Amino acid sequence: MASNDQRGLHYEQTLMYGHYTQELGAYAKEEAVRLREEGGRRPPVTERSRSLELLENEKGRSAKCRICTVRCQKFLISCVGEDWIFLILLGLSMGLLSWVVDIGIGICLQSQKWMYVSLESNVFLQYLAWVSYPVLLITFSAGFTQILAPQAAGSGIPEIKTILRGVVLKEYLTFKTFVAKVIGLTCALGSGMPLGKESPFVHIASLGAALLCKFMSLFGGIYENESRNIELLSVGCAVGVSCVFAAPVGGLLFSIEAMSTFFAVRNYWRGFFAATVTAFMYRILAVWNREQVTITALIQTNFRQDFPFHLQELPAFAFIGIASGFGGALFVFLNRQIVQLIRNQKTIKKFLMKKRLLYPALVTLLVSTITFPNGFGQFMAAKLTQMESLQTLLDNQTWSKQGTAEEFDYNSNSQAWKHPQVNVFVTLTLFVVMKFWMSALAMTIPVPCGAFMPVFVIGAAFGRLIGESMATWFPDGFHSDGTIYPIEPGVYATVGAAALSGAVTHTVSTAVVVFELTGQISHIVPVMIAVILANAVAQSLQPSLYDSLIMIKKLPYLPELGWGHHEKYNIRVEDIMIRDVTYITLNCCYRDLHDVLLAGHLKTLALLESSESMILLGSIERAQLQALLSLQLGRPRRLKYMRDRATAEKKRLSMVSHPSSEDGSTMVNQEVRFQISTEESSFSPTPTPSMKPLKPALKRPSLVDRPTEIPMPTSPQDHSGRTLKNLFCVKPDIEGLEDDFDVDDDMTIREIAEWEENQLDEHVNFDNCMIDPAPIQLVEHTSLHKTHTIFSLLGLDHAYVTSIGRLIGVVSLKELQTAVEGSVAVRGVNVRPPLASFQDSGTSGTIRNNENEARDLHKLWNRRKSMSVPREHRASDSDEKSK
Repeated sequence: MASNDQRGLHYEQTLMYGHYTQELGAYAKEEAVRLREEGGRRPPVTERSRSLELLENEKGRSAKCRICTVRCQKFLISCVGEDWIFLILLGLSMGLLSWVVDIGIGICLQSQKWMYVSLESNVFLQYLAWVSYPVLLITFSAGFTQILAPQAAGSGIPEIKTILRGVVLKEYLTFKTFVAKVIGLTCALGSGMPLGKESPFVHIASLGAALLCKFMSLFGGIYENESRNIELLSVGCAVGVSCVFAAPVGGLLFSIEAMSTFFAVRNYWRGFFAATVTAFMYRILAVWNREQVTITALIQTNFRQDFPFHLQELPAFAFIGIASGFGGALFVFLNRQIVQLIRNQKTIKKFLMKKRLLYPALVTLLVSTITFPNGFGQFMAAKLTQMESLQTLLDNQTWSKQGTAEEFDYNSNSQAWKHPQVNVFVTLTLFVVMKFWMSALAMTIPVPCGAFMPVFVIGAAFGRLIGESMATWFPDGFHSDGTIYPIEPGVYATVGAAALSGAVTHTVSTAVVVFELTGQISHIVPVMIAVILANAVAQSLQPSLYDSLIMIKKLPYLPELGWGHHEKYNIRVEDIMIRDVTYITLNCCYRDLHDVLLAGHLKTLALLESSESMILLGSIERAQLQALLSLQLGRPRRLKYMRDRATAEKKRLSMVSHPSSEDGSTMVNQEVRFQISTEESSFSPTPTPSMKPLKPALKRPSLVDRPTEIPMPTSPQDHSGRTLKNLFCVKPDIEGLEDDFDVDDDMTIREIAEWEENQLDEHVNFDNCMIDPAPIQLVEHTSLHKTHTIFSLLGLDHAYVTSIGRLIGVVSLKELQTAVEGSVAVRGVNVRPPLASFQDSGTSGTIRNNENEARDLHKLWNRRKSMSVPREHRASDSDEKSK
């Protein structure tokens, strides 16, 4: 065979190793031509190619046109399945949708302003219009979302993070959720509440990717692969951020940081490509709508380029980062406390469950009343929208040189920050404080909403406050080479926006988002310093906002191991595992299966050799065991039992009527029993030895397990078909149970109960059951850090803990999550001392334990050698013997 390959591929011997001069593809084509000429079996022709051949045989112009049409159709179908077509469609559609949503939000906000200005003569009507309009929009958004798809409420990023980990949440990726998310988000943001667009649009883009995968599966089967679709969801996350801020690079990096624990590098180009397409589409539509002259940054800034900052300003930037870290942790804590306060009050919870639209209406009424421009809102620039507020906060002109209103440098929108009674410091302070708790409260409303944009604006206001203070303390700016460079508070606002948003989300990529959002990269050093310090402080105090929402919603997601908690790295699997494991044995009976299935709701059960040895053979899914039990107690098997009983009664009567043919009938009975046991061996009760070997359970039926059943000589095709059927079929064919005559099911309830009791006492036949022979296993000394990495990388739900092949426990996602969240306070988790592993290695008890384990291993190996291991019947062996 090797010589044929060398001759076919034109192998040439060289000085060192030799090489092939013909490619494998060319050799395969030549070999295919040779086989076709020799009269080999022709591959099956598809219907489309057969119709094309028929068209080619026809004559006339119409036939040529139809041939061209069929070929173009085949070419288009093959091209549509390519990745770049999918990514272009996803980017263009999401960019267009984001622009349309912005248009709808702008119309709603302008309508509120128009009503406020038109009722200027009556303050009460102004207040009524200012308050009732957002209440109406929020109530409609909450009601529409609740009726159509309740899964559309909230941010959506926690659910997408859970899906990307491998947990199936199909209701969050439906078309109804997509419609509810888009319409609900437009109404919620159009109300003027301090809510964000970025997080819900990540969910919307992921929904678009999932729905587009279903559509593309019509053209190519590759989009039916679930693992590939999950990878494309991560691309949708990058598209969602990019179509909000027109930041393709920052969008991809943010999606990797905030959404993925482990990111596949092969998706890098897909994310960049789709994010670039959607950012281009989003900005080109603004040019088409004459909102912009050309494609520029979303927020225009005019910072200095020749001397962006002075070294003396770095401590101020560092202070912004540290303060933003504390502020981000406080925001996450405040949001979680508000939700827990409402949940813990049972009376309020029951009342709000009955009146679901009352809570969002009350929260909106409170926030709208505080932000009324003629009331308290005049001290916090309430007339401006979030985007207008952000544009004014990033202005590079100093608002106040000395902190007084008389020296205020204004432009059109900056007039909202002017107040005749207070200075700019009071206005900015009130804006930061009030928007801080109002944003945390508004996040709890059951509407599609996010927190990134409100936190971004709050951080910009805090940075602006520090910048205005620096401009007051250093009115002459900084001198360098005889040139005076004044302080630009807009730079501080940019640093504060990136720092606070990074602290809340625990990401560093917000710095890149700021660079692309403002078009300024000259301030990369102060922005990165502030963002890194903010992340260092926030990560040591609180989880990220998305992880906090996962904890609130109790989603099956594994949190990250926080740095600074050294006790978590001293925990081992033996400290957190469950030792009372539910399992089944190889020689168990159906009654044991029945009891195990009724006792718990585990999706997977461990299969052991016996209760004495506790050797782990594999794992079986719950559905497989339910199928075995239903097959054993089902009506087809009961009818078969009645047929066999009727057949035996018939034969007994025939033997009584013809006693002379007793010997012949005995031989016939033996032949009949022999044929039945051979053809339907999977349904007959099998003999149960005291120690059942491993191979009959994990392999197919063997000769040792059934010594009384001798397989009939069959053709190779029958043997292979029966083998494939045993491998892939959970339930055998029910039609095989049908006999030549019908038997009425006339058994009484008592007889059925007695028959079921007898069936439950039979031993389980695992031959037709799909067994996982290699489940994920850990040893008892595996560290928590390594266990966390394995669960995160493989997306596991559980793992078995073994010692020398023996099952000693199981670790599920729940125990691991509990150990990570609170390893010291959680009951049942014993934290090991820092030097426990070194102390254990030096003790003699460990040496004795190792000797005992080695002795047990030798005993197990000797017992295995003494057991008769069944061999599989091979056709080749029988052929050799026959020769």
